[in-house]
Amino acid sequence: MNLYFLVEGKRTENKVYPAWLKHLLPELQQVKNFDEVDKNNFYLFSANGYPSIIYDHLPNAILDIQENGKYNYLVLCLDAEENTVSEIKQEIYDFLKREKPDMDNIEMVIIIQNRCLETWFLGNRKIYTRNPQDKPLLEYTRYYDVSIDCPELMGQYQNFNTHAKFHEAYLKELFRVKNIYYSKRNPGDVVKQFYLQQLIDRIKSENTHLPTFQTFIEFCSLIRLKLLQ
Repeated sequence: MNLYFLVEGKRTENKVYPAWLKHLLPELQQVKNFDEVDKNNFYLFSANGYPSIIYDHLPNAILDIQENGKYNYLVLCLDAEENTVSEIKQEIYDFLKREKPDMDNIEMVIIIQNRCLETWFLGNRKIYTRNPQDKPLLEYTRYYDVSIDCPELMGQYQNFNTHAKFHEAYLKELFRVKNIYYSKRNPGDVVKQFYLQQLIDRIKSENTHLPTFQTFIEFCSLIRLKLLQ
């Protein structure tokens, strides 16, 4: 089983996904170059954001996979940002339909981070401070309580240009009051198994929460079953 991951960002995704895959699929070993895969490997390439991940790097990834011939899946991971999940998927499908790359023997899985990875990270109820007293966390919580409601449905708070920037700021404030540091370059605790398990526990207890994170977990569960066969 070999997986080719094409992810949008160069800072957070290339740290979080390998760490999470180590917890979820310990049988898979990461390789540095796409042509080094043999058996039970994964390769991860970080694109330079959107839209280049679709229009530049996706065709290159398809060529890599066709050239190598050993990959079972191409996993495309990117943020929804200000679009809907369906809009991003449609953009990908429209591009493939228009360009008609050779997709023979390539099974592609699309993972949309709605709105961004930080939105998923907000699903950990253990990082939430009950009855926060300090601003801006108090204001953020009054606007939307991510410990109760699905983080993926949270809107765009005032003074933020995008949903993603607000979600990142909310996460940083939750961490700050617990004296935990987070940045895109140094995501800290979110890469650890206990943090990932809290997100999994969230979707098990609330099966309508974090639906795009559920897509990632369901894919990993499928791969795990195939590895055990």
